[in-house]
Order: sequence, then C-alpha cells, then structure tokens
Amino acid sequence: MNNSLTLLGLLSRGPSYGYDLKHSYDRYFGAGKALAFGQVYSTLARMVRDELIRALGEETGGGPDRKKYEITVAGQDRVRAWLFTPDVPSESLQSELFAKTVIALLLDDDAERLLDVQRSEHMARMRELTRLKRDAGLLQVLMCDHGLFHIEADLRWIDLTGARLTQLKKELQSA
Repeated sequence: MNNSLTLLGLLSRGPSYGYDLKHSYDRYFGAGKALAFGQVYSTLARMVRDELIRALGEETGGGPDRKKYEITVAGQDRVRAWLFTPDVPSESLQSELFAKTVIALLLDDDAERLLDVQRSEHMARMRELTRLKRDAGLLQVLMCDHGLFHIEADLRWIDLTGARLTQLKKELQSA
C-alpha cells in the first residue's frame, strides 16, 4: 500500500494536523502495523516540497508547534488519478513459494514437505483472520476477507502443485 497517497487521500477530506492524520491512518489502515510519527512528518515534508499540500500555519501549545496542512489542486489531481488507476494484479508470476518448490525439486529435496509446511502456515493465518473478523466492524471484516481470499488462492495452488510434483520433477530433470 502506498502510504504517501493514502495520507494524501485522507488529507483530501479537509485541512488537518500531522498528528490527526497519523491517527486517521492507524484507525482505517493500521491494523497490525501503525504508521510511525516520523514517517508521517517526513511524508508531509515531501508532499509540501512537491506542492501536493501546503502548510496553513503553526499553533503553539504545551508541546512542539503544530502545523496544519491542506491539499493543493495538484494534490487533489494526484489523489483522483491514484483512485481511478486500477491496481495491476500481481505482476510477478513467480512467487517465493514457487521458487522454493522448484529449488527443492532441483536439489532432490522434499518439496511435498515444503508445501505441507506452507499449507500449515496458511491455515494458521486463515484461523487468525477468521478470529479477527468476529465482533469486528465492516472495515475490519472487509480487510480480513481480502486476506482470506488471497490465502484461499494460495492454498488451491499448493494443492494443485502437490498433485503435480512428480510430473514437475521429471520436467525439471529433463531440462
């Protein structure tokens, strides 16, 4: 996920302080990994430099001065272009698991065991995501469903590849 464009999108809702943007990001997208304050402020500095946002001024208080930011027209255009540019499905057809499977076969190692270990890891993650869905709001449920559907596709690939290991090994040996 592109944190810069996501923060810019959040800022499109109206002027905001970096502190508030960080908390909005964490609320909507930080499940499992909150965004660091340093990353937020360095991203905001780059967006000011690139004229995607501008600082509205500073407020003094009990702590460090707080800067409020607003998005520029160029920033709004950037968000709109990002929103409606489709994501390319995984560009790489060769995942880490695919590479490990081929290497295991080339080394005459136990590729079936490798797939079983990976299947177990995927199943554990599925159970974890399913637990997270319980009593969760719709945003969290949709995020978990996205992960679950990807895991299901990986599990189908693992099963199909497991059924073809003998044939694949023969092809690799004859190459």
